[in-house]
Amino acid sequence: MEQKTEITLASIERKIYEIRGQKVMLDYDLAELYGIETKSLNLSVKRNINRFPTDFMFQLNLI
Repeated sequence: MEQKTEITLASIERKIYEIRGQKVMLDYDLAELYGIETKSLNLSVKRNINRFPTDFMFQLNLI
């Protein structure tokens, strides 16, 4: 049987970071909240990119 964990406002707020004045959540944390793999979340967003605002997602790259 699948065990469900309780999601509280405090647990969500701990996963929100402020970077350069913008509030952001990591894809890993969002996927965890939805109970799916990070890869699945990213694929779903890419497949349905028209449903999201242009500033919904950005990718950081190490140079």
